[in-house]
Amino acid sequence: MGIADKARNAAEELAGKAKEAVGNLTDDKDLQAEGKTDQTKADLKNAGENIKDAFKK
Repeated sequence: MGIADKARNAAEELAGKAKEAVGNLTDDKDLQAEGKTDQTKADLKNAGENIKDAFKK
């Protein structure tokens, strides 16, 4: 997994956490859901990259 991929995934996860937190503070259910979705996408991308790395070894 490249450093750039890790950074992008980490940034996406942090953005998702921020959206979720703002959604919690403002009681915006849509923003909360969007934040959770962004976090899930980042987690799935990380898992895919880890699988790729496993096959490279």
